[in-house]
Amino acid sequence: FLKLIFFRTIHFGWNLITAGYIEQSIQGLVVSTLGLLFTGKLLEPIWGSKEFLKFIFVINFLTTVCVFITAIALYGVTRQENYLYMPLSGFHGVLAGFLVGIKQMVPDQELPRLKIKAKWLPSLMLLFSIAVSFFTPESATYLSTLIFGTYMGWIYLRYLQRKPESKHRGDPNEDFAFSTFFPEFLRPIIDLIASNFHRNLCGKSEAFIDTLGYSLGSAPLPGSDPIEASRRREKGARALEERLAAESLIAAGKKSEELQINGTNNV
Repeated sequence: FLKLIFFRTIHFGWNLITAGYIEQSIQGLVVSTLGLLFTGKLLEPIWGSKEFLKFIFVINFLTTVCVFITAIALYGVTRQENYLYMPLSGFHGVLAGFLVGIKQMVPDQELPRLKIKAKWLPSLMLLFSIAVSFFTPESATYLSTLIFGTYMGWIYLRYLQRKPESKHRGDPNEDFAFSTFFPEFLRPIIDLIASNFHRNLCGKSEAFIDTLGYSLGSAPLPGSDPIEASRRREKGARALEERLAAESLIAAGKKSEELQINGTNNV
């Protein structure tokens, strides 16, 4: 009644909403809970509680719809009935969208111990998931969710998210273009493909803005100001640094307590 199963979802339309909040294993529940706590502490103070919950709901719904359509397409191509009865659910699509949010907020922040910049987290996660899918027969239950979660997260943050400080939507900064998910040598090809999508999605709205006079010569459109984008990234970087500093203090406190206990035992 809650998971996404093509054969049943036709009759139970609410599965498109509930499937993203149902985990099928204890391991999935633990990963989703820890992922929500970690990313929530970073993104929720920057976006606000209302926008944070809105992001979860929208990305979950759009991802589930795309996975549902993909299951239909796979059945139509392969005629394998397991695509009609395979239960699909899990919060990992939203977690993939959160990684895109971290990429947007603190792209150049280096994660401790891993020595990886935050901007590569979504790409590495997808690369690892695709590699693992070649060796696991259950890959169809999670791979499409991760791919669409990442893409829908980028679509929402790039074009749809409303910014209270500028009263405009999206993030037109070039550092957040779709090609930035790929290595340097692939970006010219990706930019060529993505430019057509951008033109179809945003061409009419940008033309409408131009007719209203918001674009003055070569001046950037409101909401595309690089200063505003840098402010948001600095805010995200401060939030991440504060979190890491707090964790370091906690770890240092625990270590000092252990040393004191060991010293007392030795005495």
